[in-house]
Amino acid sequence: MLLPLFGGCTPVGLANALTPGGYSLSRGLAYGAGPRQRLDLHLPKEGAATAPLVVFFYGGNWESGERADYRFLAQPLVARGYAVAVPDYRLHPAARWPDFLEDGAAALAWLRGPAGRAAGAPAGPCFVMGHSAGGFIAAALALDPRWLAVAGLPGGREALAGCIALAAPFHFQPQREPLLGIFAPAPAGRLAVLPEEAALRGAPPMLLLHGEADRTVRPEQSLGLAERLRAAGTRVRLVLYPGLGHIGIVAALAAPVRAAGLAGGPVLRDITGFLADAVAEAPGPRAEPNSARLPGP
Repeated sequence: MLLPLFGGCTPVGLANALTPGGYSLSRGLAYGAGPRQRLDLHLPKEGAATAPLVVFFYGGNWESGERADYRFLAQPLVARGYAVAVPDYRLHPAARWPDFLEDGAAALAWLRGPAGRAAGAPAGPCFVMGHSAGGFIAAALALDPRWLAVAGLPGGREALAGCIALAAPFHFQPQREPLLGIFAPAPAGRLAVLPEEAALRGAPPMLLLHGEADRTVRPEQSLGLAERLRAAGTRVRLVLYPGLGHIGIVAALAAPVRAAGLAGGPVLRDITGFLADAVAEAPGPRAEPNSARLPGP
């Protein structure tokens, strides 16, 4: 399950090659000492200093993935006034739970700290977002208070304005490798985004997106978490897309896919609508994102 995006580099390279530019990109910024502790920072041309920041974690079964493959995802958000950071993180077999969660938390703390500010990271509201295995990372950082607190992010989980998870797993018992080995150090060896239900209270607003045709991570994962969030009084939006599969939900953000009318669902519209609503409610300095430019690339 959670196969690498598109099953290879060629479609990703094509999507990136056909993705418009028009923004600044800082590559390979070090948020830690390890070789996988690097991130790319995409900034809009205008209002970069106070732009809302989306930190995106890619999928790949916690075994694969490269930040450079996700320019196609960053561009449509940057074109609408958001800054986007895409961190690499440690992968199996060199890493197991909770290494990738600690890396995600460290990337956030770095981006919101003095070193990140000096590198150009904006001061606007901060969001976590992820697809598949990366959606698990984003949701765990948003729902389990310990990771951001340990990383030293000022305000901890409360520093987040929201979380977006696309086709992500949230809670189940692994039955086979590599997931058995990856999550062996976790409590009871389970894949779970939070240790107890009480942690759901006080979590930031959540947007859960899932394709009804997803056979890699079943939509019941998002349905179940949405039910738990509502029971805890946490704000959550759940959107299910008929006919959309595991890869299609993230491919729908690519400019060439949208231009060809092949997106299969208004994924970008739903993401930018959620971001705009959360930005409007967030305190502090910010540049207003231009979420109305949906007809553009």
